[in-house]
Order: sequence, then C-alpha cells, then structure tokens
Amino acid sequence: MKMLVWLFIAVVVLVVVFGVSVFNKLVRARNQAKNGFAQIDVQLKRRHDLIPNLVETAKRYLTHEEETLTRVMSARNRAQDLQDSNKHQPESKEHMALFAKAEGILSKALGQFSAVVEAYPELKADSMIKELMDELTNTENRIGFARQHYNDSVMFYNNDREVFPNNIVSTTFGFRPLSPLVFADRDVIAQAPQINLS
Repeated sequence: MKMLVWLFIAVVVLVVVFGVSVFNKLVRARNQAKNGFAQIDVQLKRRHDLIPNLVETAKRYLTHEEETLTRVMSARNRAQDLQDSNKHQPESKEHMALFAKAEGILSKALGQFSAVVEAYPELKADSMIKELMDELTNTENRIGFARQHYNDSVMFYNNDREVFPNNIVSTTFGFRPLSPLVFADRDVIAQAPQINLS
C-alpha cells in the first residue's frame, strides 16, 4: 500500500514538473515572438518618420506630381495609425492582415514615388533625396529581417503549443496562437523601393 502511495506521489510530481516545464517554454517562446514584433514596430516607426522628410524634400521638384505625393503621405498616415502599439493584436489574424495590407499599400506608393523620381534628373541628383532614399532602403531591409525573425518565432511558438502533450498545457492555460505577418502583395514588399541616383 505504501508503495502505491509513493508511486502516486512520484507520478504527480513528474506531471507537475512536466507541466511547469512546458508552461515556461511556452512563455519564453511567446515572449520571443512578441519581442520580434516589437522590433518590427521600431523599424516601421523609422520608416514612417523618414517618409515626410522625403516627400517634403521632393515637393520642390515634383510640382506636377501632387497626386503621387498625396498618395504616399496618405498611405503612410494609414500605416502609422495601425502601427500604434496599443492596437497591435498578434493573436488576431484579421488585425495582422489589415496591418500587412496597410504596409503593402505604403510600399506600393513608395514604389510609384521611386518611379516618378526616375523621371526627374534634377531630383535624382539632389543629395538630400539620395541620402533619404538610401536610409529608406536600409530601413526596408531591416523591416524584412525583423519580419522574418518574428514569423520564425511565431512558427516555433505555435508549433510548441500545438504538439502533444504540450497542447494540454497550452489549452489549459490559454496560450492562444499568434499570427505571422504576411504581406499580401509579396512582389511589392519583396523588394525595397530602390532608385538609381547615379
């Protein structure tokens, strides 16, 4: 009888240790994914802060391209509104899709802006435009790396919470799945807006 009691206690202790271990692993994975999303936020803020300077500098050359400049600023403002960290909901597929769509529209507007710049040799020669476009290209690359890190972290977290027996702990303690950040128009996003100013 004593042996059964000790066996029962040993099993309970093993289950508790296992549960705590899985719980801690899920917390670490979720926090890593959230940190990855915070890094995307940092780079997007940098991107959003560069765009008004770029548009303002280009205005003096692009007097006949007001529609393009307005489109870029409108897309930037919409994306910046969604970027407000209090509104981010990585658990919501709908929110992440809306967020990605806004950034995709901004990238498309920047691509159109770059095409317009190509048509104005004096604008291409402006050192401030060149510097801002280089900064924007570097920022776009950083966004791509941050997004890849976030999506990888989300995949590892979601895998950890879905495999058996981890799924018992994740369901019991309410670990919800996170959504990756997938841009709808991959062709537009895949390439940072580039311009040849030489």
